[in-house]
Amino acid sequence: MAADTGEGKSVAPIVRHITQEKINLYAEASGDFNPIHVDETFAAGTPLGGTIAHGMLLLAYASEMMAQAFGRKWDSGGKLSARFKRPARPGDTATVTGKVDSIKEENGTWCASCSFECRNQNDEAIVVGEAVVALPESEE
Repeated sequence: MAADTGEGKSVAPIVRHITQEKINLYAEASGDFNPIHVDETFAAGTPLGGTIAHGMLLLAYASEMMAQAFGRKWDSGGKLSARFKRPARPGDTATVTGKVDSIKEENGTWCASCSFECRNQNDEAIVVGEAVVALPESEE
């Protein structure tokens, strides 16, 4: 397990460059072809002024960060909750950071409660949220 799970410890960040190609690939994988994501002509005529990344693509980056930190425990039962603050666009660089806020016992299992945020290259919050993951009973 890569994470130092002490309270207040940082989780290693993930940095991803958002491109229209990645958004289109996510649309294919998810089946979400909403034109705000994939139709540049349509999206240009909306108040958003262009295509935006799927919110779930950004949450996938947060999940990737947690999986790298907590491994199989994240994959088998990690939970995310999030609030979307602003859209992410092609050309943006998304940086997801996190930290362990608390470690406590829940129903006989020790869990880490983490906060995370995804910010763009202008240091503007795109997504903020919380994650909870069970900790291994012993170091693997």
